Amino acid sequence: MSLPRRSFLGLAAGATLAAVTGLAPLQRSFAETAAALRPALRPVLQPPALPVSAPAPAMSLDDVRRAFIHNLHTGETLNAVYWENGHYVPDALAEAMRVMRDWRDGREHVMDPRLFDLLHAVHAKLEVERPFQLISGYRSPATNAALHAESGQVAAHSQHLIGRASDIRVEGVQLANLHRAALSLRAGGVGFYPQSDFVHVDVGPVRQWSGT
Repeated sequence: MSLPRRSFLGLAAGATLAAVTGLAPLQRSFAETAAALRPALRPVLQPPALPVSAPAPAMSLDDVRRAFIHNLHTGETLNAVYWENGHYVPDALAEAMRVMRDWRDGREHVMDPRLFDLLHAVHAKLEVERPFQLISGYRSPATNAALHAESGQVAAHSQHLIGRASDIRVEGVQLANLHRAALSLRAGGVGFYPQSDFVHVDVGPVRQWSGT
């Protein structure tokens, strides 16, 4: 089963984001996608607030935040400033949507910008310059349903389905250290999968678990 693409989080009532429908088809160019996102992300003085339990990690308004993620399945790398001058950068978020798409069926979904705030904070904790290696970003409903049927470790209502989660590791960093860094932020869900060699992080409710 496939669901229609959703457009980026539109700003309303000051700095509140809300998901709306209407993104163009998957073949749409990066430039067109970025242009479509830009009006929805007018400059704001604070990161937009989304109606979920976990807060974004605290950061100053004048810093510059970079997302550095290498997709192990597609070979693509996101290395872009996604926040500067007090607001998110639409072009970078459009690129993130492409790089973190469901690699199994090519479907894209808007990624919650607070996920990049979380990854940025984890990167700072680890004090490394290497990218996060991405095992899984967005998952389409069809992909998630298939994985859930195969393994009880895949949640039926995963945060991956709504662009709020990523499964990651960092070359040269012990998985336990990555896990501790993510837990210390208390900014969402953290799952530890030592046999599969990744840590799950999301910006849903604060919680933790272990898998294989």
